[in-house]
Amino acid sequence: MTALIATEGLSVSHGGAAVLDRVHFTIAPGEIVTVVGPNGSGKTTLIRALIGLERAATGRVIRAPGLRIGYVPQRLQIDATLPMSVRRFLSLPRRVSDAEAAAALARTGVAGLGPRPLAGLSGGQFQRVMLARALLSDPQILILDEPTQGLDQPGTAAFYKLIEEVRRETGAAVLMVSHDLHVVMSASDRVICLNGHICCEGTPRVVSAAPEYRALFGLGTGGAFALYRHEHDHDHEQDAGHGHDPAHPHHAHAHAHAHVHGPGCSHDPA
Repeated sequence: MTALIATEGLSVSHGGAAVLDRVHFTIAPGEIVTVVGPNGSGKTTLIRALIGLERAATGRVIRAPGLRIGYVPQRLQIDATLPMSVRRFLSLPRRVSDAEAAAALARTGVAGLGPRPLAGLSGGQFQRVMLARALLSDPQILILDEPTQGLDQPGTAAFYKLIEEVRRETGAAVLMVSHDLHVVMSASDRVICLNGHICCEGTPRVVSAAPEYRALFGLGTGGAFALYRHEHDHDHEQDAGHGHDPAHPHHAHAHAHAHVHGPGCSHDPA
């Protein structure tokens, strides 16, 4: 299957200091891929490089021809005195019709917010408006940089549920950066653990057991996967009515293997 975005040996430096070192990865149509890692690990730099806002020191980013990207940044500072409505915001930078704007807001669960001032929205409302704006480009891939930052746990869980619904309905791939380990693992097909380079990657189950992951997040992180295990550890063939599709990508979890990209491993380019 042709990748939507791929990196080949991507390295990025800031002021002579390496931020990303020889990163290789791909994302295929329809995948939900989450990038996790400690602060300063290069997660936002990777996202910025993928959308063309960071220049590679070495290596390259490859995008499918004509790729449509919907981007939700980590934060967007809005001047509280700026008289901008949600409806006007949705027409930046490309004007959209009232019907398109209303449909996008309804799809993300904030119907009727069009006349409201952007600066007066709650955190959860603002993130859903940002997602609505990203969906207006009919994206083949959604890229979200810590989209639930500042939301409480119920708001975070609801937002990830919405992302999964959007993927299911539109077929768009999703690449997101997150610190929400307790929810991420239930919403991802594949997890990439980043710390300047890719430490390990694979399905949530195998990444949670990888020593490289536990070295970064601690041995106590097993509890972060309780929601994931609760939702996925059962026999799908005998689980009629549970709402899971046995053909869904989530259900390859138990059969996948983690790929380790540390010093001396078989995937290390050095």
